[in-house]
Amino acid sequence: MKRILNSAVSLIVVMIVLLLIIPLNTFFLDVMIILNIAVSMIVLLISMNIKEALEFSIFPSLLLITTLFRIGINISSTRSILGNSGTAGAVIRAMGDFVLQGNVVVGVIIFLIIVLVQFLVITKGAERVSEVAARFTLDAMPGKQMAIDADLGSGLITEDEARERRHKIQKEADFYGSMDGATKIVKGDAVMSLIITAVNFIGGCIIGMVQGGMTFTEVLSVYSIATVGDGLVSQIPSLLISTATGMIVTRAVAEDSLNLDVTRQFMAQPRAIMMTGGVLAILLAVPGMPKFQLAVVSLTLMLGGWQLSRRMEEMGAPEAQAAMGISEADNVQVSEEESFKDINSVYSLITVEPIEMEFGYSLIPLVDEESGGRMIDRIVIFRRQYAQEMGLVIPSIRLRDSSSLNTNQYVIKIKGEEVAKGEILVDYYLALEPPNPEKELDGIDTIEPAYGIPSKWITVDKKEMAEIYGYTVIDPLSVMLTHLSETVKKHAHELLNRQEVVRLVDNMKQQSPELVDELIPALISYGNFQKILTNLLKEGIPIKDMETIMETIVDSSMTVKDIETITENIRVALKRTITRKFCEGGSMKVVTLDAELEKNIITSLTTGEHGLYLALAPDVMQNVITQLSDEVKKFHDFGQSPLVLTSQVVRVHFYHLIEQFFPDIYVLSFNEISNNIQIQAIGNITL
Repeated sequence: MKRILNSAVSLIVVMIVLLLIIPLNTFFLDVMIILNIAVSMIVLLISMNIKEALEFSIFPSLLLITTLFRIGINISSTRSILGNSGTAGAVIRAMGDFVLQGNVVVGVIIFLIIVLVQFLVITKGAERVSEVAARFTLDAMPGKQMAIDADLGSGLITEDEARERRHKIQKEADFYGSMDGATKIVKGDAVMSLIITAVNFIGGCIIGMVQGGMTFTEVLSVYSIATVGDGLVSQIPSLLISTATGMIVTRAVAEDSLNLDVTRQFMAQPRAIMMTGGVLAILLAVPGMPKFQLAVVSLTLMLGGWQLSRRMEEMGAPEAQAAMGISEADNVQVSEEESFKDINSVYSLITVEPIEMEFGYSLIPLVDEESGGRMIDRIVIFRRQYAQEMGLVIPSIRLRDSSSLNTNQYVIKIKGEEVAKGEILVDYYLALEPPNPEKELDGIDTIEPAYGIPSKWITVDKKEMAEIYGYTVIDPLSVMLTHLSETVKKHAHELLNRQEVVRLVDNMKQQSPELVDELIPALISYGNFQKILTNLLKEGIPIKDMETIMETIVDSSMTVKDIETITENIRVALKRTITRKFCEGGSMKVVTLDAELEKNIITSLTTGEHGLYLALAPDVMQNVITQLSDEVKKFHDFGQSPLVLTSQVVRVHFYHLIEQFFPDIYVLSFNEISNNIQIQAIGNITL
């Protein structure tokens, strides 16, 4: 039985094909015609009750099957009409008698109007909508894919949800592409029905007069009823299917079934209903208009609109909008004072955004997508690249304009506090000065905000000349984005909160559940794990290789409980990652520490309440800071981040010593560098 049900559609299609060949008696022909009308009605009702087109994804194939079914019935009915002197079953005769009602001309005209309405209005409109929907859906696919990737990169959705959404987009594109072709079938069916009707009538007249010996009046009476009846029993299902086609392809912005959408949206506009009733009441003054009918309709509309208006007032705006299907986001005219009367609304004032960027008025076009701004797209790309490189998903960045800033200024805030500020000129380019420019360039002197490089704002016409002179020319948006990205990288360790740590651990559970179960919470808490990851990010070490990090913690926790020591062990385990990040071309330029200085640092270590800390003599500390300041200047000529190389024991303590004076210097140990790297010491700090 199950096998038969699974093959039911295939059997039905085979039976439909047989209709084209095997003659049917009038009893079975009536059954087929009734089934055709029933199936068409079911398809129309389904199309009106779905929320989105993909809920009825079989429609293009079903459209082909129902069209083939109608053609099979048409051929069988034509064979019966021409072969049985106009007799083609009770349904066709009843439909012909009902429409003609003794007047052949009126009946034929009504039939032609039905056919032309279907062909020129419904079918042609559905075909155009399908064509446009298919093109727009395909054009929108790259943008939708980028949006999914952005949500996945920001952690808003899981990999399974992203895969499901991609699959849905692909199905949507395939569906509208299929619908574009399927509407051509509906159009062809409408044309074919006209041809079959003409064949039935002309062929019937010829056969009746030549072979049947009927008079012209008898032929006209018999075959007109059969032809019009056959045409109608074919066109009514075809009209239903065409209407369903239009319903399907116009469900792009539907929120619910058509019945609910129409009811909600009409009931949400009582004023329009009352005004319409008023206009109809004015028409009562026109001479010759039917007073009673106009008065009834006008009064009904005005009373209905007034009742709806009272109901909305009694329910209150939010409840009424919810009942009408309007979201709170659509209600833009809400008084700020009224909003904050609710205690829950006041809580929104004390929330702190992880990252904020505020702009002056002149910079809004760089951000506003409607004005062609590409700021948001570039931020999405940066967040994706940073997640791939560092293993940390940067939180969403809040962008807003601010009247308190100068028109050309912007401010970057981390957790509500300003950490960076810049000023750019929208209609200019920023030219970064090379070490030895060939020629001085006219422009507005400034400092590049991200790296502090002396620069000039130049007009567009000087861009090519600046590049010839050796300047690096950057557009205003790139200047602002570079500053934002460098600021975010510098403060990334502050953005790693407990919730994000839990997400990273949950993501790791999908790959190595046994490792995660062994580590958390048996050996380390989420809080201590967060401290370790924060220590790594603070010094620019990627946390992407989470498996190595966790395995090292497991191995180290057997003998060590100190967070700093565990972090140092992790850095050694990530030596390839650290080498790749700080090494260029197989060599690394560094500043080293003298052996005597390292011994002095080790002997100055003191055990305190929170573990070991460095208690270096003030004169020694001042001497080290002065020497390091001179050595750092050498790196400016190499275009490399300043690196200090120490032993593993000294590394973390020396880093804590200098981080407040030189936040941009990286301190590495010998154990964190791969053996195949050539180390070039360009300076040495002595005691």
